[in-house]
Parts: sequence; structure tokens; C-alpha cells
Amino acid sequence: MTQPPAPQSPTPEQRYEHDDEISLVDLAVILIRRWKAMAVIFVVVVGIAVAAAFLLPKSYQYTSLYSVAEYTNQNGQRVGVESPASAVAKVQNLYLGQATRKLLEKHELESLPFEVSASNPSNTLLLQLDSEAAEDNQSLVSELHQQIIDRLQQDQAQLVERRHDSLERQLTSAKQALESAQQSDSPSAAELIATYYSRISDIEGQLNELRAGEVTQHAVQSLEPIGVSEKLILAAGVVLSGILAFLGAFVMQFVGHVRQVMVAKRHYKIED
Repeated sequence: MTQPPAPQSPTPEQRYEHDDEISLVDLAVILIRRWKAMAVIFVVVVGIAVAAAFLLPKSYQYTSLYSVAEYTNQNGQRVGVESPASAVAKVQNLYLGQATRKLLEKHELESLPFEVSASNPSNTLLLQLDSEAAEDNQSLVSELHQQIIDRLQQDQAQLVERRHDSLERQLTSAKQALESAQQSDSPSAAELIATYYSRISDIEGQLNELRAGEVTQHAVQSLEPIGVSEKLILAAGVVLSGILAFLGAFVMQFVGHVRQVMVAKRHYKIED
């Protein structure tokens, strides 16, 4: 008569099969059991966030404003000797690269820790240079802005001179035509004289209103730091600390559970 097979002891996989599902009570037990680890993780992450908020260098916006050379046209409007859009294009494609290379060679740097952007505020004759940089780099920003503006002023001075010479020639020509009209016996001489007087007055007005470009603001620092604020960093740090603390507790529980399974497997093999 055969004997029934002896009951086999459950394997480690069978023993811990019921652990695959975790109830809310189990979650609460895990959090209570691992509260010290959660506290440590929370404090460490918050400490890192505080250090990042107060120790990272603050960046500011540095702005320079240059008013392009201008004059009053025949319609009485103030216009630039060249359009602000043209000045912006020159800064971006010509002056900026040359000034940057000179600054790098002068200070023996491989690259600049900031960038320069040029723009024209709408409905103005202004060229605006902006740079975002840390306070330690303020002198470099100021120097680079100044080099760009100096080059722009040199080119604008040539444009003003050419404009002035052109108006002077027009004025001389108009005066000569006026003299000829005054000496003429033509019936239309009076009308021509009035026209030339108006023309001369207009040209003299353009000469008097011709203005060279000038710097209205040079590398002025913004009142408040730009970028992520300290309060936002701290708030994000607190939220992240809570998330990592919960995750850390479950990871530690999972690692402990895996160790228990491994130990149980070893004992099971020894018994076999």
C-alpha cells in the first residue's frame, strides 16, 4: 500500500505571494515604521533647497539705451539718419562679434558668461542692448556694451557728417538759385523767389535740427533679480522633499522585503 506524498513546505515565492498586494493599512504601517528615514530625507532636501536659494549667484538684467542720430524731415517728423532696424542689424551682425573677440583677448577668456541682445523699442529711435549676468560680471557687461556703442557712434558720426554736407550743398544751391531769381525779370520770378525762400528755410531748419547719436543709459542694473525667485525655489524644495521622503520610505521597505526573500531562499535551500 502506497503512502500519500508528504506535504511540501511552501517555497519562499509561495510564502510571500500574498505580499504582492498592499492595503492602505500596510501603507500607513510603512510610513509609521520609516518615519525617521522620511524625516532625514525631508530635512536634507530642504537644506539643499535653502542653500540653492541663498548661495546661488543672483542674475540681473543690464540695459543700455542709445538714441540714434536724427533730424527733422520736410514733414516735420523726427527721423534717424539711418533706421533703428538698420542699426540693430549692424550690432547683431558686425559690431557684437568684433567687440566680443576684443574683450575675450583682453581678459584672456574662452567665452563670455552672458549674451548681448539688441532691439528697437517700438515707435522710438532708440537702440536697446540687454544682457543677463551675475553681479560679478557687471564690469564685463559694461565694457562690452560700451565697445558696441562706441563703434555705433563712430559710424553714426560719419552718417551725420554726410547728411550735414548734403544739406550744406542743397543750401548753397538754393541760395544761388534765389540770387538768380532775384536778378531775373521773368514774370514768374516772384513765385520762384518765394519757393526758394521756403526751400532755404526748410534746409536751414534741417541743419539746425540735425542731432548726433547719444547714450541715454549705460548698463543700468535692474532693480530686482531675474530668473527663479528664492521663494519659488524654497516652495519647490519643500514639495520635492515631501515626495522624496514618501518615495524613500517605500524604497527602503522594498529593499528590506527583498532581503527577507533572499534570506528565506537561502534557508529553504539549506533545509532541502
